[in-house]
Amino acid sequence: MPQATFHFPRGFLWGCATAAHQVEGNNTNNNWWKWEQDGRTNGKAGLACDWWGGRWKEDFDRAAEAGQNAHRLSVEWSRIQPAPDRWDEDALERYRAMLRGLKERGMTPMVTLHHFTDPLWLGEMGGWETEAVVPLFEKFVRKTVEALKEYCTLWCTVNEPNIYTLIGYVDGAFPPGKHDLRLSLIVQANMARAHAAAYRAIHAIQPEARVGYALHFRPMVPARPWFPLDRLERNLHFNAINMAFPSAILSGVMRSPVGRVRLPEVKGTQDYFGLNYYAQDTVTFDLSKAGELFGRRYYPEGSDVSDTRMVANIPEGFFEALKWIVRNYPNLPVIVTENGIEDVSDRIRPRYLAQHVHQMWRAVNFNWPVKGYFHWSLVDNFEWERGWTQRFGLWALDVETQKRTKRPSADLYAEICKENGLSSEMVKKYCPEVFEKMFPG
Repeated sequence: MPQATFHFPRGFLWGCATAAHQVEGNNTNNNWWKWEQDGRTNGKAGLACDWWGGRWKEDFDRAAEAGQNAHRLSVEWSRIQPAPDRWDEDALERYRAMLRGLKERGMTPMVTLHHFTDPLWLGEMGGWETEAVVPLFEKFVRKTVEALKEYCTLWCTVNEPNIYTLIGYVDGAFPPGKHDLRLSLIVQANMARAHAAAYRAIHAIQPEARVGYALHFRPMVPARPWFPLDRLERNLHFNAINMAFPSAILSGVMRSPVGRVRLPEVKGTQDYFGLNYYAQDTVTFDLSKAGELFGRRYYPEGSDVSDTRMVANIPEGFFEALKWIVRNYPNLPVIVTENGIEDVSDRIRPRYLAQHVHQMWRAVNFNWPVKGYFHWSLVDNFEWERGWTQRFGLWALDVETQKRTKRPSADLYAEICKENGLSSEMVKKYCPEVFEKMFPG
């Protein structure tokens, strides 16, 4: 039986990713709390994982004991700045304690400054629909970075600006629940302006900082490569979902199927590329989908899919995503800021994790500059409009008792982190069903 270990470079970051609203609990001053009160979510966050109550300590202990040397978390704007004219120093001190806790456990913090949530007062002022948000966000970033710079040099300005705008302003499932393609482009342009302002502010405060953003990237393939309309729809959907933000930072012009926005001040404002990859879509022409540019995205019949069919195990798409980044951003370091699957029974997660880490190792062996991997997520958390119906955690959470229960994939990830690599023995132990595929003959 073949035996091998796929090792990663020394200093590679291994960790998990979390977001403030999803784990802290009792975030009552932001737009998502109001969205929950209005009945727009499948249940309420409530205590979430009770990090604001201090349970981050036990979760960080679990991560450190499992060999993780990094953690990506976000801060909650509405806690730090509860009103336009007021800062909460106690909230900043709590975040300092969290980052100090990571450092004490030998873990590198990565801090995300905006992960989907906005203060209620910001929405009352027009939110991201007006350019007035840019100096407001920059002011918040300056205050936060000044307070946390002792413990962090790795910053993510905004998480998934494409998802924030598409689901909030086109699909309508995120706040503010609008359906306006052109407005979504305006919002995304303002997020790009705010990102660039934050990038420069952080570097002014901390010249050694590494600053980027996290993009939700969906590789796509035409259902019938020989059929021109399938290829056309693939390109339309690929550009609509993936390209607006990266095009702005690459060229200074934000491009989308509904228009272009010149943003010269945004060009080149990233020190690494943050990749959130979950799955790859197949795209076909469909006359019945007028509202989706006459295209339908789906997972092919027989795909290895999650409980709600939201995520499919398509590791080859992960490699294609990394390849796309390297081709378009040569020599820019890549950090995988999210990758994971919802799987309450831990039926798919072990093979999903092993196969995706293997594809990342393939990329590293092409000398592609992949520097770290953050699994989504450490513990089950509140999954936005889907509430508690999806379980992404390496540790399961009982929402009522706050009890954590380790899933088998947590042990697999611990072995990967401690080895700084993936071995044939690990695959044979945790997901033997894919052994022959990963270690043929």
